[in-house]
Amino acid sequence: MTADPVQRSVKSSLYLSLRRWFDAEIAAADIAADDIKRVDWVRIIPLIFLHVACIGVIWTGWSWTAVLTAIGLYVIRMFAITGFYHRYFSHKAFKTNRFWQFVFAVLGNASVQRGPIWWAAHHRHHHRYTDQKKDVHSPRQQGFCWSHIGWLTSRANFPTKNKYVQEWLKYPELRWLNRFDKVIPILLAGLLYVSGELLATYAPQLGTNGPQMLIWGFFISSTLLLHGTLTINSLDHMFGSRRYDTPDTSRNNLILALITLGEGWHNNHHHYAVSARQGFFWWEIDMTYYALLLLARLGIIKDLRPVPDHMRYKNRIVNDKST
Repeated sequence: MTADPVQRSVKSSLYLSLRRWFDAEIAAADIAADDIKRVDWVRIIPLIFLHVACIGVIWTGWSWTAVLTAIGLYVIRMFAITGFYHRYFSHKAFKTNRFWQFVFAVLGNASVQRGPIWWAAHHRHHHRYTDQKKDVHSPRQQGFCWSHIGWLTSRANFPTKNKYVQEWLKYPELRWLNRFDKVIPILLAGLLYVSGELLATYAPQLGTNGPQMLIWGFFISSTLLLHGTLTINSLDHMFGSRRYDTPDTSRNNLILALITLGEGWHNNHHHYAVSARQGFFWWEIDMTYYALLLLARLGIIKDLRPVPDHMRYKNRIVNDKST
């Protein structure tokens, strides 16, 4: 008996969604770019599981070892996102060699925020169409929930917009990270579990174990990291002050700058996006920039692009009180 064409289509779609858990590029060209609000429920099961697994803390409890590991991994991976996924891969705000480019791409990939090429392509698309209809996470266009996390569930947003990132496609190691974007997070989760079990055996005074390190170091840390990053898409276009007259709703927000190591100075960023510094004035805390200065002093990166004085004072809003 011949299977119904609709049933075959559904099975094929389900099969592809499952394969895309492991290979993000499978039949990517077949995904309709205009299918913006279609949620791929099968494909987002790992995203849902990331959140649900945090409940495991009820059974694993906590220890200072696990909590400090979670905080440390949050800070390190947030820097990999803000300093490299964003300021380097998306805006080319400084230079580095191929080795360090790959090292920080791996750290960014460990954040469970897809591959560096996908991230940069999506962000460049955002800057081209900020708060317009083509901006897939604009709270002005889509509301808070969709701009914050709903857009990540959309089938249309999974493929990489290669036309924006031609210069990065020439690196096979970056293409590999982009295609198999769950390998590094899985390895990190396994490493945390094994290290926790080793600590339970050889340093029991630390009060931790494999499951506890896995829950705190991977699931809780990664979930907080994801939502911290996403606040810039949503809350930083809704709450805060505006220094510059940009054609969008970007805001400067100190609290979000602290959460994201400096990304909260979002109105500054949309005014002059290619700078390695987003806190344009000395009182605007930008931990990512300070870390980049340290890496530059160590010779790991070079040629950090500054904020020119004429851009710092250009297009200021009349009632802006900052100097």
